[in-house]
Amino acid sequence: MNWTDERVEKLKRLWSEGLSASQIAAQLGGVSRNAVIGKVHRLSLPGRAKAGGGTSAATRPAKRQTSAPRAPNYASRVTTRTVTRQAGATLLKEEIEIDTATEVAYAPSRNVVVPISRRLTLTELTERTCKWPVGDPLKEDFHFCGCDSNEASPYCNFHRKMAYQPVNERRKAR
Repeated sequence: MNWTDERVEKLKRLWSEGLSASQIAAQLGGVSRNAVIGKVHRLSLPGRAKAGGGTSAATRPAKRQTSAPRAPNYASRVTTRTVTRQAGATLLKEEIEIDTATEVAYAPSRNVVVPISRRLTLTELTERTCKWPVGDPLKEDFHFCGCDSNEASPYCNFHRKMAYQPVNERRKAR
């Protein structure tokens, strides 16, 4: 499919009117949604306006930069920044939201009792011993915890708390 000047102009007009890429593809005909999105990016068109509105910065949805998942010891905060970018010969100002991370101080609990491991090898493990690995498997001092575990878990009570995290705490970490 060739992008003729008329089709590009129609794409620009429909995009500024706030139509979605799927709607634009349907109106242009013979082009996919992804082709429309690609052309919009190559043309460096500003963010899509809300349906029925103009393309001013106030009506344009803010771009949101996302980052990779963070470790649980980071707190996320969204800040808004005003940036200037060039579109042809015109400078545009727009507000974007940026996720910022701040490190949370780690305070270990003082009342944790770490069980003394029995330092078992793989061949010494049974159904009722903790199979929590300790150390580097490639090193000579690698071993398993070996403390008593119940039949329902491969780990002792201490290591089971480390291995299985309640659902509500996993949701808090996101």
